[in-house]
Amino acid sequence: MNAVRTVARSFAGGLGDVLLAHQALIRRAQWVMIMVYLSFLVIPLLLPLPGSSDYIWNNLSRFVQFVFWGVWWPFVILGTALVGRFWCGLLCPEGALSEFASERGAGRAIPSWMKWSGWPVVAFVTTTIYGQLTSVYQYPKPAALLLGGSTLAAMVVGARYGKAKRVWCRLLCPVSGVFGVVSKIAPLHFRVYPEFWKRSAAVDGSGVNCAPLVPIKTMQGSSACHMCGRCSGHRGAIRLAWRKPSSDIVFGSGRMATRWDTILIVPVLLGLVPTALHWTASGVFQSIRQWLVELCVDRSWSWPLSLRIPWWFLTNYPSVNDVMNFVDAVSFLVLACLGALAATVAFVLPLAAAAAILRRPSRIVHHLAQAFIPLASVAFLRPPCADHEPARLGWRSSSRSRCEPRSSSRYLRRMVVGAVFQDWGRL
Repeated sequence: MNAVRTVARSFAGGLGDVLLAHQALIRRAQWVMIMVYLSFLVIPLLLPLPGSSDYIWNNLSRFVQFVFWGVWWPFVILGTALVGRFWCGLLCPEGALSEFASERGAGRAIPSWMKWSGWPVVAFVTTTIYGQLTSVYQYPKPAALLLGGSTLAAMVVGARYGKAKRVWCRLLCPVSGVFGVVSKIAPLHFRVYPEFWKRSAAVDGSGVNCAPLVPIKTMQGSSACHMCGRCSGHRGAIRLAWRKPSSDIVFGSGRMATRWDTILIVPVLLGLVPTALHWTASGVFQSIRQWLVELCVDRSWSWPLSLRIPWWFLTNYPSVNDVMNFVDAVSFLVLACLGALAATVAFVLPLAAAAAILRRPSRIVHHLAQAFIPLASVAFLRPPCADHEPARLGWRSSSRSRCEPRSSSRYLRRMVVGAVFQDWGRL
């Protein structure tokens, strides 16, 4: 067993050194990803909308949709849970473009308003809701608007603030909060050895350009680390290493959890996200919509049922029988709020009661809520294309397929949940 541990430790450390030694190759790979990413955004815009008889093997738009939302998104989440934020540091086109712009930008100081810790949560909630209202997972125009707009904003922020940094990724990216939370259960991380750092301080004064603005000397956990490998071996005090999947939550950055972490985990990831991904199959949604329809009919309000709103605000594709009206949008928003409220009642209130019974400070609730990270991660492992047929008023879309949940979600749940709760007894 000791021999196996030694080999595993050497492998992890060697992998970190390989990343450090091949930064130029990583840059080239990033540009390849940028080209693929941009082509997947632009090419579907030039093609006609796919019909009900088009599939991923005979229609490019369907194929791109499948790659983006059926493969890329769930496997990025799964990869983050298994190996940390390697996607952010090695392959993310948005982060690479933001850093590229920052290297050649104005290098201004980061304004104080941008450092508000709630921006990633607000941005993620906003993009999730907007994506559902415009059917970003089904149509190329809203996907290009949402993803392309985010990429453009990342480049603008990079060009104005920081120098060779990823200010957007650290402070404003809509998915940075999600990746940071999910990466806490990864068994790989860059570990800082304070004793080695102190020992080498007198002889090695060189620095490392940490693009995501992580204070590597005092880094605890891996939620902010992009796993790019640039600091591997620095002062002999930083190494890529293995850890228990629960160690960061119980003993590391989990202890420094804030209310924004709890808001992201419970009402958003455990409430809003499942609701947003499967709202068209919800009986509650149908009941809310029916009640609003009857209200409009009783009040002789016709505009909420007949008003056509542009595609960039609400789904509007009459050529394929897919149109969302004002009543549908309000019904979805009400359902999303109910989902977030239900998750809060189901998960946060018991934690608050436990903290009160144990007579522990109220902030222990934020620490305890970190135990729900594995469950919150599983919500993403069912691809967003897993929509049921939406029975909207007057229109029905038969182009949305139903996908079965992946077995990897069950594996992740078994692997991590037990380990997390086993370690809570050590607190």
